[in-house]
Amino acid sequence: MKNSDFNLLTASIKEAGHIKKGKTKPSRVFEFDAPQIKNIRELLHVSQSEFAIMIGVSVRTLQNWEQGRRKPDGPAKALLTIASQNPQAVMDALHA
Repeated sequence: MKNSDFNLLTASIKEAGHIKKGKTKPSRVFEFDAPQIKNIRELLHVSQSEFAIMIGVSVRTLQNWEQGRRKPDGPAKALLTIASQNPQAVMDALHA
């Protein structure tokens, strides 16, 4: 590895550490809005209880998402994105 490449990599790692500690703001931020959960649930024609069971969350969590008090993240957000684009696939895969 060239010294110049190594120095760039080292600087990048240090910058990431400063960002993580809150000492530096990231140069860009990517945010993804969660799909409208209530609309997805209504597309599937299921109740809050049924939908919560289907996606493996509590009814309370689902209610918090639908009312905007909390936002889904990680796998739940990915599943909701899929459900918004192809509700039938989710229904076929998850509805017992």
